[in-house]
Amino acid sequence: MYDKSRRKMAYHRRKICRFCADSTLPIDYKDPRNLRLFTTERGKIIPRRISGNCAKHQRMLTVAIKRARNIALLPFTTSTLR
Repeated sequence: MYDKSRRKMAYHRRKICRFCADSTLPIDYKDPRNLRLFTTERGKIIPRRISGNCAKHQRMLTVAIKRARNIALLPFTTSTLR
């Protein structure tokens, strides 16, 4: 039918944590411009399998985003009019 050796193997390059790679980047709830990179346009937090963060930094990032939301530096959701 078909040759198995002709099938291409899917190769996914492992994403690296940008906070582990550059230790000078702070995770701070008072910096909404940096935290906005890790939220969708709807306001959801991007999961670590997509962002490429390690578990430790993803937890720190989640806490920082939630703190920034509570003091109104980041929105919980976008305002959509129906």
